[in-house]
Parts: sequence; C-alpha cells; structure tokens
Amino acid sequence: MRRDPLANPDGLIRRVYSYVAYVIGDGPDAEDVTSETFVRAVRYRASYDPAKGSPATWLVGIARRCIADRARPPEPTDVESLEAVDDHEGRAELLTVRAAVARLSERERELVALRYGADLTARQVGETLGMQTNAVEVALHRLHAKLRVELAPDFLPERAQSARKDLDPATGT
Repeated sequence: MRRDPLANPDGLIRRVYSYVAYVIGDGPDAEDVTSETFVRAVRYRASYDPAKGSPATWLVGIARRCIADRARPPEPTDVESLEAVDDHEGRAELLTVRAAVARLSERERELVALRYGADLTARQVGETLGMQTNAVEVALHRLHAKLRVELAPDFLPERAQSARKDLDPATGT
C-alpha cells in the first residue's frame, strides 16, 4: 500500500508556506500559492513516489511550479512581513538581509529559499534541484561566505573591515 504524502499536513503546510514566502514574500500571495500547492497535491497525490523523495520535497516541487505559473519576482521589501517586526532596528536588519538576498542570482535565491524557507536538508534540496548533496552543501557554504562579507559592514563593523581587506578586488575571493 502506498504511503499518503498528506497524512500529516500540519508541518508540511508551514514548510511550504515558509519556502513560498522566501521566494515571493509574506502575505496573501504566499497564502494563495501555498493553498494552490495543496490543492494540486490532493489532486495528484496518487502520483507521489516515496522513492523519489520525501513528502516535503514533493510539495516544494509543486510549490515551485505554482510560483513559476505566477511568474512573480521576489519582493525583498514586503511591508506586511515588516509589520511583524516590533522594533525599528529589527526592521532595518530585515530589510538589509532581504536586500542582500535579492541581489543574489536566481539560482542562489532558490537555494536559500529551499534550505531556509522550506527547511529542507541539503539532500532534499539536491533532489529538488537535481544536484548532488555535496554540491548543495558547497553552494550553501559559498553563499554564507558571500552574504557574511556583504552584510558585515551592517552587522559587524569591526570585522567587516578585515574581511573586506582579505578579498582580492579583482576576483572577490
């Protein structure tokens, strides 16, 4: 008997919504895409193959198609999600991080959204994107380093100077 991928939807709904919010921003649009993802999942649940990945990976794949159908670019300054942050410093930090993520390539933003939005493991991200697990881990490590250097002036002023001095201006490494 086949395992029902939607048997325990509570955690899956949170993961899918988080992924979608990373990609298109918090709010009603993310809720709509999450709903559409689960509508499609219910419709096609018989096509779920546990040999190809976990229910979370399957659902994120559906969510990716729903987002592609909408063809909406990321919104790094979505006001609704800013309202959830109580203090002005927290809002400024959130905007700074979102702006840095928005400057990443589409592929890099997708890695960030899958890993941290959908909370997928490197193996699951690899399954979703057709990459080897170690390639995902290396890409994420490089992204962390890239964001750390870019965000250092805003969050760690003393260390930022030394981090930037270590970079070769010609290559950025």
